[in-house]
Amino acid sequence: MDLQLKDKVILVTGGSKGIGHGISVLLAAEGAIPVIIGRDRKSMLQVVADIERSGGKASFAMAELTDPEQCRLAVESTVEKYGKIDGVVNNAGINDGVGLENGNYDDFLRSINRNLTHYYLMAHYALPELKKTQGAIVNIGSKTSVTGQGGTSGYAAANGGRNAVTREWAVELLPYNIRVNAVIVAECYTPLYDRWIKTFDNPEEKLKGITDKIPLGQRMTTAEEIASTVAFLLSNRSSHTTGQLLFVDGGYTHLDRSIS
Repeated sequence: MDLQLKDKVILVTGGSKGIGHGISVLLAAEGAIPVIIGRDRKSMLQVVADIERSGGKASFAMAELTDPEQCRLAVESTVEKYGKIDGVVNNAGINDGVGLENGNYDDFLRSINRNLTHYYLMAHYALPELKKTQGAIVNIGSKTSVTGQGGTSGYAAANGGRNAVTREWAVELLPYNIRVNAVIVAECYTPLYDRWIKTFDNPEEKLKGITDKIPLGQRMTTAEEIASTVAFLLSNRSSHTTGQLLFVDGGYTHLDRSIS
């Protein structure tokens, strides 16, 4: 299926690593132009070079996403370079372990800022261009917003906020034909996930205990599978889909665990 994404300019926050990397690479393969937004210049340069070697187009803009001014400048530089923005993928974030018992006020607010506030900032600054292109926004979220995890109040609250603004923006932006959806991730194996697994005494046993509970195939979701859903939601092939929270998780969140 042709997703008709050729030469569409898509902002991807955190688009050089993990799930974001998968999204950037797949968008480029579909003919879109991912503009990676982040602070790790080395990794962004590497992804752009890899995409260009494969015949695709991509670029990047430096920004510390907790800084509103840097978010604004990243959007402005993209418009200056390409003259438009067709979509925004809010992806950057970190499960930073700010819990109720062991956290504190400052760390909780910092977690919200690291995981939610820039979703608003990027959408806000890109909105004038999205109105012109009748573009789309896709927010990446986490199952922690609906299942909880324990010991991660800030991240869970931020993801609840991501779900809420997805539906709020879908309503607010109806007059402009801008669609807003979210892709909710459960267990996706990324370099960050690998580092987390390795903090356990027996990483292999811990990983098996998780994958055994994933109903579809008893395996992790791949970044490419997340990316494929994101690309579809950005495309006009999903032209009547908005305000949806799509769980790409092999049934992990909602299906009865007794079947696995």
